[in-house]
Amino acid sequence: MAKAAKLDLVVVSPDEDSPVAKILDYGKHQYQSRKRQKQSARTSVKEVRLRPNVGDSDYQVRIDKALAWLERGDSVKFQVRLRGREHQHRDRATDLLNRVVEDLSKVSKVQTFDRRSLIVQVVPN
Repeated sequence: MAKAAKLDLVVVSPDEDSPVAKILDYGKHQYQSRKRQKQSARTSVKEVRLRPNVGDSDYQVRIDKALAWLERGDSVKFQVRLRGREHQHRDRATDLLNRVVEDLSKVSKVQTFDRRSLIVQVVPN
């Protein structure tokens, strides 16, 4: 039946109690499985949102979490959000982002640093 359709008989899941076989194009099946593997291995972007008056312990918790993500191979995006009168003190927010970059400089490098929208994205070394 597979030869008549000019396709291949492929065992899709051999480790089940009853193995599953399908009639399909084997080259296409290989291509799709490789594509799925590449997608799952792709690095993801983790996001951390901060306020300019974040406490030292909260800041350290977020830095530690970012270090763990960077060691795993993910990139991390830090965003400082300003509300109300905090917009008058944008320099405090840029100082905070500079502090983040300095604290993570041993394990990462800066990919983007947008001072206008107060976003910095770091990628692992």
